[in-house]
Amino acid sequence: MEKLNSIKVREKLRDKGLTMFTPTDFRRLFNVSGYSVKNYLNRHLKSGLLIKLKNGLYALREDIPPQYAIANRLYMPSYISFETALAYYHIIPETVYTVFSATPKASREFETADTDYVYHRLKRRLFFGYTMTEIRGIKVQMAEPAKAVADYLYFVALKKKILNDRMDLRGVKRGELSNIVRAFRIIAMNGLMESIYVK
Repeated sequence: MEKLNSIKVREKLRDKGLTMFTPTDFRRLFNVSGYSVKNYLNRHLKSGLLIKLKNGLYALREDIPPQYAIANRLYMPSYISFETALAYYHIIPETVYTVFSATPKASREFETADTDYVYHRLKRRLFFGYTMTEIRGIKVQMAEPAKAVADYLYFVALKKKILNDRMDLRGVKRGELSNIVRAFRIIAMNGLMESIYVK
């Protein structure tokens, strides 16, 4: 059983690439009891060494992972999409401070590490069109450009979002977007797609 020295804990977590970890991860990594893990986590949340991202998920305060990586891990399965992905791909010009993701589970919202994370539910058959993207050396699940647009238009069609009239679709192939839109089976999305390409 290892003694939980904070310097060694920090070094070992970094060495193993554990930017986020659960109590179970911690217990296995350091071969300590659940009781020891609970005490250590509680003590170092207070000391400021650690930050709680949500119940059962922690990170080193000085090594907080990128927001997109946190988003993927806070609520699984999920991928970055909607306005967040549109801003990432420069399809919309605005800076988006909330991190929006798609999930086949119930819609949820979290606030952690001074950021709001919003998860919009898509039917499981629509949970596709994302890829692994590397950000600050960490791979995250991110909607491909056309899928991010389609996800967004879907919620506009449902009147849950307002259409951004400053979208730049030069990097989105019309045929690819059209194929994805067809999978949603929402007639109103076709009109929305036409309107943003006509601009």
